[in-house]
Amino acid sequence: MYTDPEKKVSGGDVKDDNELESESTSDVATDEDQVYSYREQKAIIHRVDRRLVVMCGFLYCFSLIDRGNLGNASIAGMTKALSLDIGFRYSTIVLVFFATYVAFQPLAAVLIRKIGPRVFLSTISLLWGITVMGFGFVNKYKDMIGLRVVLGIFESGIYPGIAFLLSTWYTRYDVGKRFSVFYIIGCIANAFGGILAYGFMQMDGLGGKAGWRWIFIMEGLLMVKFGKITVVVAVIAFMAMVDFPDQADRSWRFLSTDERDFIIRRINRDRGDATPEPFSLSLFLRPALDFKLWVFALISFAIGLPPYHFKKWSWFQSRCFTMPDCSSGMYRHTRKVSYPKIAKLIAQFVLAAILIWFSAYFGDRYHVRGPVIIINCLIALIGLPIMSFAKSNGVRYFGVFLLTAGSNANVPTSLAYQANNIRGQWTRAFSSALFVGFAGMGGISGGTIFRSQDKPKYVPGVSAAIA
Repeated sequence: MYTDPEKKVSGGDVKDDNELESESTSDVATDEDQVYSYREQKAIIHRVDRRLVVMCGFLYCFSLIDRGNLGNASIAGMTKALSLDIGFRYSTIVLVFFATYVAFQPLAAVLIRKIGPRVFLSTISLLWGITVMGFGFVNKYKDMIGLRVVLGIFESGIYPGIAFLLSTWYTRYDVGKRFSVFYIIGCIANAFGGILAYGFMQMDGLGGKAGWRWIFIMEGLLMVKFGKITVVVAVIAFMAMVDFPDQADRSWRFLSTDERDFIIRRINRDRGDATPEPFSLSLFLRPALDFKLWVFALISFAIGLPPYHFKKWSWFQSRCFTMPDCSSGMYRHTRKVSYPKIAKLIAQFVLAAILIWFSAYFGDRYHVRGPVIIINCLIALIGLPIMSFAKSNGVRYFGVFLLTAGSNANVPTSLAYQANNIRGQWTRAFSSALFVGFAGMGGISGGTIFRSQDKPKYVPGVSAAIA
């Protein structure tokens, strides 16, 4: 069995070397500090929250908007314009994104540590924004495939990079709530991204371009251009994003050297891995021998499959990857959308946000993750067949609520579950890439098991997701 030289421990119980063996791993011991009072400590941590967690959620939100506009554009006319309804063309476009998205995640996890989050995340934000804009000028199906491949490369760094970064800043039983807030901000993309796309659809005919093209062009502009040459999101990310704890004092108007040292002391009291070891390929790849990391990866795959591929919740729902046509039973394709219907669509994410936060709070408060994941899985498992097979649209929509809440609540919970059971920054880098990569493999599977010939029920795909 693999033994991590950075002394990874299991079960969330951290003991490391003579110094840490003399420390209590209780919350009280973690909050004890020789320089700052408890109140001062909380003020510093909340400052980190406001800067780091919000900025990570902001970037992830834009990532989901850009990634999810494929389904919106498909329903707005892209499928007909590019003849994507022939054979497996639409599924192929979905599939190729996840191929590079998964393949480049280990490299991205190394680069964010070596280059630094500010430069790395702001750069890929700029590059994926430019790529998304290019979608609006595509005239051939094969060109769309090429751009989707490139988009997968650039977006491969955002999710594992943020998961890695957040896990290095917080103690084991503080990280769950931070993962949840970051993910809730990302859920805003699900709730409002499609509404944004609907607004851009109204530009149909402007400049001689179809509405589906404006979805890509305008959402790409959100990431790339404002005014003349200002790169909005990329510049904001470069200025506001913070680095890893050992380099936090280099971030713009953030922590002082003494405050940085406090964060490092706090992390070392909890698990002793605030400072990374020098990089080597063997050190980075050695965690692959740990069977437990592959179990976490399989959990990620299972959790990721339903939310990736059951986006028949609305015709303008973001991340509507493989089944945009499924919405016809619940929401008819129309350019006029009532405000009550929009409110209902947003409401499902309100419930999801409540369950996400409660799961994180309960897990952090009582130091438990596994049972929370099981309960959330049961909620999603109840909602999935109801949404898929119920005859009444009202009942199906109830299933949507359950599936949305249960599946989304498990994403930050499972991230925290993994983060609580590993030590060492290069181990965290590898495991974050592996965890998110397997969730992306759920995207690959969904691109193949939800076939157009199985509509409208998609029984094989639904059965696979339930299993």
